[in-house]
Amino acid sequence: MPVDFETHEPGNPRVDLSEGTNARKLMESLLQSPGVGYTPAELAEETGVPRGSVGPTLNRLEAAGLVRHKEPYWAAAEDDRVAAATASFVGIKTAASTYSGDWYAENDGWDEELPDLNDEDQ
Repeated sequence: MPVDFETHEPGNPRVDLSEGTNARKLMESLLQSPGVGYTPAELAEETGVPRGSVGPTLNRLEAAGLVRHKEPYWAAAEDDRVAAATASFVGIKTAASTYSGDWYAENDGWDEELPDLNDEDQ
């Protein structure tokens, strides 16, 4: 992931958990059973993340405090940040499943049709 070179600090444990990233796939898998540890090979098979990417990604997640490691197993961390990530993932999936296929999802630019609430003529 590209970074702003001037502000980047090498010790920064920021991890991109955007939809479709390897970090997101691994976290979602680990959060399914937070108290269970998995080997990197098991996680690669479960998530479809290339085996060579699993280890480095887990190391970044560990540096960020999102996973824990007991050789050779990895599990989700027991931390408030993990609870927040879980709530975020569940909330996004719930919203997507609730509203997918509704009028808004089928009409591009729907927000352009909404009235401007700052317009004084209304």
